[in-house]
Amino acid sequence: MNAETPSAGDLLVRTGGIVFLVGAVATVVTVAPLFLGTEPFPAPAYFVCMLMGAGFLLAAAGVVRSALAQRRAARSSA
Repeated sequence: MNAETPSAGDLLVRTGGIVFLVGAVATVVTVAPLFLGTEPFPAPAYFVCMLMGAGFLLAAAGVVRSALAQRRAARSSA
């Protein structure tokens, strides 16, 4: 168990990771029929693949938010 208190941006990083994984699974599922020679999915299925980028941006925003919070804490203690 982690005894560390959650810092600013942790929720964004976790949410971004989950959204990224959903997008990655959607990408594999969407591209697989192209390699297997079966009927490809309709166009809206490809839009779900864009969740990979959205998840990456969410996670990056969480990292930036956490870094800014640490910088503010370091400045206030100095």
